[in-house]
Amino acid sequence: MRLTNSFFKTFREDPANAEINSHKYLLKAGFIKQMGNGIFTYLPMGLKVLENIKSIIREEMNNAGAIELQMPILLPQEIYANRLNTFGNTMYKLNDSTGKDYCLGPTHEEPFTYLVKESIKSYKQLPLTLYQIQNKYRDEIRARFGLQRAKEFIMKDAYSFDTTTEGLDKSFDKVKNAYMNIFSRLGLDFVPVEADNGVMGGSDSIEFMVKADIGEDELIVCDCGYGANTEKAECLHMQMDTSVVEKGAIELVNTPNVKTIEDVANFLQVGMDRLVKAVVYKTEKGLAIALVNGLREVEEVKLKNNLGVLNLEMATQEDIAEIGSVAGFVGATKQLKDVIVVADNDIQNMTNFVIGGNKEDCHYINANIEDLKITYFADIKRAIAGDKCPRCGGIVRTVRGIEVGHIFKLGTRYTKALECKFLDEQGKEQYMIMGCYGIGISRTLSALVEQNCDEKGMVWPEVVAPYKIEIVVANMKDETQRNLADKIYSELNINDSVLLDDRSETIGVKLNDAELVGIPYIIIVGRGAKDGIVEVIKRSTLEKIEVPAEEFISNYEEMLKSNLFNKFINN
Repeated sequence: MRLTNSFFKTFREDPANAEINSHKYLLKAGFIKQMGNGIFTYLPMGLKVLENIKSIIREEMNNAGAIELQMPILLPQEIYANRLNTFGNTMYKLNDSTGKDYCLGPTHEEPFTYLVKESIKSYKQLPLTLYQIQNKYRDEIRARFGLQRAKEFIMKDAYSFDTTTEGLDKSFDKVKNAYMNIFSRLGLDFVPVEADNGVMGGSDSIEFMVKADIGEDELIVCDCGYGANTEKAECLHMQMDTSVVEKGAIELVNTPNVKTIEDVANFLQVGMDRLVKAVVYKTEKGLAIALVNGLREVEEVKLKNNLGVLNLEMATQEDIAEIGSVAGFVGATKQLKDVIVVADNDIQNMTNFVIGGNKEDCHYINANIEDLKITYFADIKRAIAGDKCPRCGGIVRTVRGIEVGHIFKLGTRYTKALECKFLDEQGKEQYMIMGCYGIGISRTLSALVEQNCDEKGMVWPEVVAPYKIEIVVANMKDETQRNLADKIYSELNINDSVLLDDRSETIGVKLNDAELVGIPYIIIVGRGAKDGIVEVIKRSTLEKIEVPAEEFISNYEEMLKSNLFNKFINN
């Protein structure tokens, strides 16, 4: 592609609303154009990268035995009848001219289930995995970070249908392996982690996280290969101080003007690990108190799952007063009125601890398990760096990540709700066993930039780059330079793989744009053209070499395959 024939524009200044590198560089380099909050146009170069990502995804999904189709985006709301309340205001809803309720598809579990229900009748037609690549729509209240959190986004979603849970396990593993291949081929530094299923339901799920400092998710990882989102990460019991073994008598003491856990510990001159923190929540099942060691925080997703509730919000002072306590001084003692109390497993190992006194400016000291009103124990604390790995016992660390893929074992959640059945070998109706597998393609594009950029701009991996090389003509008024650039372009531009900057701009502007755009190899056709010499720049390292143009043309393919660039440098 000649830039003079392309739809292309770069910008000198950083976009005012861009908070992260991918958002800044994609806008600045003219790969995307923001049309509204969380809404983007993919310009020619951005679209080429997207298509390269899609191509890899299609190859691996097809190799895994999945079959591609295309579902509608505009769908009757009734298809999502069982989940309309769950989606709430995030679903875009509209009416047609007759008043019928429609929506823009936020996800496609139900449409695929309906399709299979109407198409598949016998166990002989299963297993089956279908997928599509399509735009999705969700009204993100906090649309931010460019393509990371948008209202319209591009997704690959796949759905497997099996006759048994063992069959689901096989389908799940096939897609998991396909995802490992996809993200490896894209050159991403990623980690698969155990994750919470959230509103999707089902049993196991795995997220594929691209490591990035700007990632919205915190991950717990171990060198043994264990990884989990902090919402899911298992926590082993904390090792407590065993020097305190004889239980004392519970005692209410005055603790004036202390509001925080740190204040209480300092006032009573005890370690924070001797305190029990009580957090009160309001749920559809009533009020619930979560108890954790004073050094730890409640992981609300774990708590929500343990309680089996959909809604979890902080209780008000009035709510807390109704159970016989005071906000800031809650202690889950037996005198409290009807309330669910979930204690973290660590509490079982604690003796003679401090807890709220259920009165203003009061705490109990020497409290023990038998003094409390505990409904049950569970793992409800948030995992942190330095914890022991639940798999190998080693020490875990935290990293931040961008979620680019998520796979779920849904089981029969949707097939039962929608009566999606098959006839087994005995002619008996059975519910199909379902899996769900998503990749955020536009998110993946953004994640690629986050991991492949420097202070000058983007550095595209060759496998997804919009072009393999960019030819920059230093002086378009020089006929020798123009002719040599045209020769290189005509020889190498196979399948639109070469970009020729033939604009009448200065060499400085062209080089700045080339470094911003991030094509893997930049070929400068300048003063050396009269001697048949060009300068080659490797964008990832900014190393430069001078090489005869004819030698570069004849060795270009080998350069990409065997890193001939280093051979030129060594010579």
